[in-house]
Amino acid sequence: MGRGGLRMLWLIAALALALAGAAEATDYAPVTPGRPLVFPADAGAHPEHRIEWWYVTGWLEDDDGNPRGFQLTFFRLRTGIGEDRPGRFSPAQLISGHAALSDPALGRLRHAEKSARASGRLAGATAGHLQAWIGDWRLEAQDDGAIIARAAGDGFAFDLRLAPSRAPTLNGDAGFSRKGPRPEHASYYYSVSGLAASGRLTLDGRATTVRGVAWLDHEWSSEYLPEGAVGWDWVGLNFDDGGALMAARIRQSDGSALWRFGTLRSAHGTTRELPPDAISFEALRHWRSPASGVNYPVSWRLDVGDFALVLEPLMDDQELDGRASTGAIYWEGAVRALRDGQPVARGYLELTGYGGRLRLGEGSPGR
Repeated sequence: MGRGGLRMLWLIAALALALAGAAEATDYAPVTPGRPLVFPADAGAHPEHRIEWWYVTGWLEDDDGNPRGFQLTFFRLRTGIGEDRPGRFSPAQLISGHAALSDPALGRLRHAEKSARASGRLAGATAGHLQAWIGDWRLEAQDDGAIIARAAGDGFAFDLRLAPSRAPTLNGDAGFSRKGPRPEHASYYYSVSGLAASGRLTLDGRATTVRGVAWLDHEWSSEYLPEGAVGWDWVGLNFDDGGALMAARIRQSDGSALWRFGTLRSAHGTTRELPPDAISFEALRHWRSPASGVNYPVSWRLDVGDFALVLEPLMDDQELDGRASTGAIYWEGAVRALRDGQPVARGYLELTGYGGRLRLGEGSPGR
């Protein structure tokens, strides 16, 4: 977990709670240390686990140099319902998708979402191979290793090719990523940073070619967040020199960190897991959403070991309001990272739980 690390876990949990009675008896596969991640097989779905997501974010520029951020996420949920009745109408596996575009010219986030049963035709996620889809939305690995990311919403669409330049980074202990003090609160988690993005972006009917840099997170687990957690802050950064950073903290109700985790990749490709005491988040500036009234810390000082970064958003209004569907509202958007006042990285920041804790066990999110 960590959407970089926790990828909208609560949104999926809210959906699962609607089916909680039958799901309680389901034997979900556990996440345990020592299980090696094998590629390309582990890029595909793991339907024996309760929850899973593939999360792609990135920065794009058109021929005039206009910057925009994009996000595409597919979620898979094993509901615990109807597993003895396979077929295209079975509710045993559900697939959801979120797509968003940060457009400074518009001044707010464009976003869309879809959900469907994993029928194998309309929607699904393939085991052993990266392929997730809902209708014409798609995230799929090609024979040459590139990934196709395709989605469309009201007034926007993107069709991108994401080309990897490095092997996946295994977060935590060789891909076993702890999310709390108890070892069962963990996920299998890897990231692919430095993806070279290219393709077409369409805004209000006008198409343009774009290029940029992207990031892929893939996680799967069978556990929800630890008790006492109200939200998380996560960032994934592609450095200009080729390095990468994932850092996150899980927050308690008083704003303190219940758990912190991260991975730092050097420009030469060496990686190291960051100990919790090496990561510190400090809010520098807040923005209050005129739509929801939620007050988000959109600018941060992030201390990582022996250096510090300042995170500044591409634009303040990157709030994603899903209250009409999943019931959750959060901030997720493109950010720049500055070191000693100079821009050194681009990436995505996710802030959840600032509009109220999701009340697991009450059948619906609480605000």
